[in-house]
Amino acid sequence: MSTTGGVAVELTDLTRTYGSVKALDGLNLKMEPGEFIALLGPSGCGKTTALRILAGLDKATSGTVTVDGRDLTSVPASKRDMGMVFQAYSLFPHLTASENVQFGLKMRGSAKGERATRAAEMLDLVGLSEHANKYASEMSGGQQQRVALARALAIQPRVLLLDEPLSALDAKVRTQLRDEIRRVQLEVGTTTLFVTHDQEEALAVADRVGVMSKGRLEQLAPPAEVYANPATPFVAEFVGLNNQVPAAVSGGRASVLGSELPTLAGSITSGSGTAMVRPESVTVTADESGAATVRSVAFLGPISRVYVELSDGAVVHAQLSSSQAREFSPGQRVAVGVQPTDVLVVPVRAE
Repeated sequence: MSTTGGVAVELTDLTRTYGSVKALDGLNLKMEPGEFIALLGPSGCGKTTALRILAGLDKATSGTVTVDGRDLTSVPASKRDMGMVFQAYSLFPHLTASENVQFGLKMRGSAKGERATRAAEMLDLVGLSEHANKYASEMSGGQQQRVALARALAIQPRVLLLDEPLSALDAKVRTQLRDEIRRVQLEVGTTTLFVTHDQEEALAVADRVGVMSKGRLEQLAPPAEVYANPATPFVAEFVGLNNQVPAAVSGGRASVLGSELPTLAGSITSGSGTAMVRPESVTVTADESGAATVRSVAFLGPISRVYVELSDGAVVHAQLSSSQAREFSPGQRVAVGVQPTDVLVVPVRAE
């Protein structure tokens, strides 16, 4: 199976305005050859706009797009050699899976035998060899999206662009296809940009995650770093469920729920603030004289979330194993603490 290998991609000072709205506000992004980057953020943050500008489907107000050292800013989409997979499956209903995969090759003038061989290779790559002669109506949503992925890769794209490709699928299929996309990308080595609003998806598949807000890139780093060392309050809040609890900072340490913790870079250096505490860092202990009360327990399979009301009325949630969580019930008095970990402490928000 032949592939193009990875190429470097660079988006430099990209802006995109729609009237008075800035969809992109000076975006800078460098992708290494063969790298898998996920752009993560809420709706309207600019992530899909960035992907569409890279694809040539939208035009930047200013800035440049460079692929493998070549300026593609003014090159039309049809000449950029990029494969795309969208949220909608976008298969031709009157064509079989094999014919759908062959479509881009046919448009490029490839010989019939060459198209058939390439389509067979790509369907095998995504595990659909036995479905080559099925029509879209005869396949599940997950299978249709695998065909769409095979079609995007069949043309040997220089860059693979995935725009919310899993959003229309149910949870189990979404997880399976998420892992499949990563396996395929590692096998073919194509530089890939994956756009999603789902934190778990981004953290699970990417070499680096770029968190976007209001047209700006807030942080670009490996998944573990984004999760453990958020660069801004927005990243801390958006990536994972966070508790926001009062903290007092002095000498690079914060007093949080009775624990003294080192602060992360970007924290306030002194005074009162708000600590962003991960649910898995919160400890809950049965204690009849404790100052907190269990409000509810949510069972989520192997883990559970225990919601606890503090003495000041604030509610924090702890993520515990379900076997641990069985020890707690609503109305129970407990003591709450924080495991030793670095925390981000931000200024108290004005009401």
